[in-house]
Amino acid sequence: MIKLINKGVYFKDGKLVKAAAKDEQKAKGSIAYKILSAHNLSGNDKKLNIKFDEITSHDITYVGIIQTAKASGLTEFPLPYTLTNCHNSLCAVGGTINEDDHVFGLSAAKKYGGAFVPPHLAVIHQYMREMRASCGSMILGSDSHTRYGALGTMAVGEGGPELVKQLLNKTYDVDMPEIVAVHVKGRLRKGVGPHDVALALVKATFKSGFVKNKVLEFIGDGIKTLSMDFRNGIDVMTTETTCLSSIWTTDDKTKEYFVQHGREAAYKKLEPENGAYYDKGIVINLSKVEPMIALPFHPSNAYTIRDFLSRPYELLKAAEEAGQKLLPEGKGEFKLTDKIKDGKVFVEQGVIAGCAGGMYENIAEASNILGDAPISNNDFTLDVYPSSQPVYKGLVESGYISKLMDNGAVIKTAFCGPCFGAGDVPQNNGLSIRHTTRNFESREGSKPANGQLSAVALMDARSIAATAKNGGAITSAMDEEYKNKVKKYRFENKIYKARVFNGVGKGEKEENLVYGPNIADWPKMEALKDNLLLKVVSVLTDPVTTTDELIPSGETSSYRSNPLKLAEFALSRKDPAYVGRAKAVRDGEFPKELGFSEENTTYGSVVCAVKPGDGSAREQAASCQRVLGGVANIAKEYATKRYRSNLINWGMLPLLFDKNDFTVGDYIYIEDIKKAIESGAKEFKALVLGDKKREITLKMDALTDSEKEIILKGCLINYYKK
Repeated sequence: MIKLINKGVYFKDGKLVKAAAKDEQKAKGSIAYKILSAHNLSGNDKKLNIKFDEITSHDITYVGIIQTAKASGLTEFPLPYTLTNCHNSLCAVGGTINEDDHVFGLSAAKKYGGAFVPPHLAVIHQYMREMRASCGSMILGSDSHTRYGALGTMAVGEGGPELVKQLLNKTYDVDMPEIVAVHVKGRLRKGVGPHDVALALVKATFKSGFVKNKVLEFIGDGIKTLSMDFRNGIDVMTTETTCLSSIWTTDDKTKEYFVQHGREAAYKKLEPENGAYYDKGIVINLSKVEPMIALPFHPSNAYTIRDFLSRPYELLKAAEEAGQKLLPEGKGEFKLTDKIKDGKVFVEQGVIAGCAGGMYENIAEASNILGDAPISNNDFTLDVYPSSQPVYKGLVESGYISKLMDNGAVIKTAFCGPCFGAGDVPQNNGLSIRHTTRNFESREGSKPANGQLSAVALMDARSIAATAKNGGAITSAMDEEYKNKVKKYRFENKIYKARVFNGVGKGEKEENLVYGPNIADWPKMEALKDNLLLKVVSVLTDPVTTTDELIPSGETSSYRSNPLKLAEFALSRKDPAYVGRAKAVRDGEFPKELGFSEENTTYGSVVCAVKPGDGSAREQAASCQRVLGGVANIAKEYATKRYRSNLINWGMLPLLFDKNDFTVGDYIYIEDIKKAIESGAKEFKALVLGDKKREITLKMDALTDSEKEIILKGCLINYYKK
C-alpha cells in the first residue's frame, strides 16, 4: 500500500525518479516551497519568518490566547481570526464556565475585530474548509489538526503562543522544512474510505519519524480519482505522522468545491514544476489499500481488518497488556480478549464524528451500507456527528439522516468531544470503534488512577457501518454488498449568514470583554537569573509521552481559562504525585544547604522524559508545568516542534540528554546559564546531586534570537512587555 523512499527524488513526467544529490534549484519547483517563500519576511530561504494569512482557535484555546495577547499589548486583531466553539460546546462540567468562555469569545471578536462561530454550528476545521481556506494561503491554528492542504492551503497547528505572536505582528520562525513528495496513484476499491488510506500512511511513517517536522506534498494522477471529502479526510490525519504541514495539487474538483461554497475566487491551480526536487518520497497505491483498524493506543498501531480478524487474540492481547500497565497495581483489570466470541470480535460502540469522520460522504456512504438493517444488538450503539450544520442539513435533505435514525443511530450536532474524551465515553473495559482523529490512551475519557479504563480503535465510517449492520461484530466494508454512489451535496450558507458573527477588520475598541468567574489572568513569571538549579519532580520512562498525558483532555478542558485550576490536573494520569512535588519546589524554601547563591540562581522544577510532546498542539502541556514552577524539560528528544516551541514560549528550557537516568529528588545545577544562552551555547556543563555527585553535559538545539530572549525574560508575555 505504502512505499517509502528515504532519499531525494524528482517528480518528472508524472513519476518519482531518485536523485543522486540534493538539488537546491529544483527544490524551488515544489508547491510548498513557493508558498513558504511567498509568506517569508526574512529574505533568507533557510531561516523563515512566516506571516500567516489567517489564524483560528476553538473554545478551549482562544481565551488563553487572547488573555496572553492582551497582557502583551493587543489592541486589535491585525489579521482574520476565527473563533469556533466545538470543544466545550456541551457545557457539561463546571456549571456556567463553558458558556462564560463563549460569551468572552464573542465579546473579543466584537472588540478586536474577529469572526465568531457559535456552538454546534461547525467543528473548527470543517468551518475553515468551507469558509476560510484558499489556494496558496497559509493558516495557523491552535489545534494540532489544522490541516487544509487538500484545499491548497498550507495550514499549521501550533500552541497558543505562536498565535499570540501573529496577533502582535510578529512572525512564526522556523528553518525551511524538508519537503516530502507523496505520490498518489491507482484507484480505491469499494468499501475503502479516507481513514483507511490515512491509517496506512500513519502506520508507515510514524514510528520511524520519517516525516517528522516535514511538509507532505500530495501529487500524482491518483488524486484526480478522489473526491474533496476523501482528500480532506486523508489530509487532516497527516498530523498523526508528526509532519509540520501538508499541501496538495489542486484541480477542477478543488475548483468545484470553492464554487459550491460560494468562494470561486479562492481557487487557483497549484501544481509542482516538472522535475521538482523533494527530500524524500512516499508512494501511495490506492488500488492496494484495504479497510484498516488502528488498535489502542495510537493511530500508528494499525492493521488491515483482514489481518486483524485472522489473529484477533494475539493483537488484542498485546493491546490488553499495554492497557493493564496504565492501571495502578491492584486497581482494576483491563480486558479486550473477551470481545472475541464465536470467532468474531464484538465492540460496544461506534462513533462517526468530527473533522475526520463527520463529512457528508462518510455519513452518506455509511447510511447506504447500513441500508434498512436496524442495529439489532442492544449492547452496541452508533452515534453520528455531522461536521457542520450545513452538512447536517444536506444529509437531511438527501434522506441519509432519516435512514440512519430509522435504524437506531443517534444523530448529534457538530462537536469534537468524541475525539478528546468529552462525549460518548465507553464503559469500563469497553472498546469503541471511531472515525475520529486519535485513540491515545485515556483520550476517550478513562481515569486509570481510579481504576477506570476503556479504549478506542480507529476505523473508517464505512467499516463502522458494516460493523453496526452485523450487530457490533467488526466487519470490513469490503465484505458488504451495497451501492457506494451518494447523492450530490448541496451547501447552504443561510445557516452561517444567520448565526456567525463576522467582524473581521471591524473591531469596536469601546466594547468591553465579558469575563466569567473562571477566566483568570496568568500568574507572574520570573526572568531567568545567572545560574539555574533544577529539582527533578517527575521521571517519565515511556518511549513517548503525549500531551494528553502531560495535561489530560476531557473534563479538564473546562478549566483551560484558569491557569491555576488547570495546573492541578497536570500529569494526573501518568504521575499523580507530580503536582504536589512541583508545588513543594515552587512554594518551598531555596535549598541553601547545597551551597548555591539564592540571589542569582533561578530555582525550579524539571520533568525528565524520553520523548515528550506527541499529539495535541495544546500549549497547556507546557504552561501548566510553568505555573507549577517548572523551568525546564530534559528529554532524549522532543516528539514535535510545537511542544518544544510551547516550552520556549513559556520560558522553559528544552534541554536534551542522551540518557533518562535521573531520579525524583535529584538536583541539577547549571552555572552561568544566562550567559551561555546569550552566547548561543548548545552544550551546558551540569552537576547532578543525587545519591552521588556526577557531572553531565546537557544539550539544547539552536535557539533563534527571539527565543533566547523569551527564555531570558521568563516567558512570551514578559518578552512583549519589554
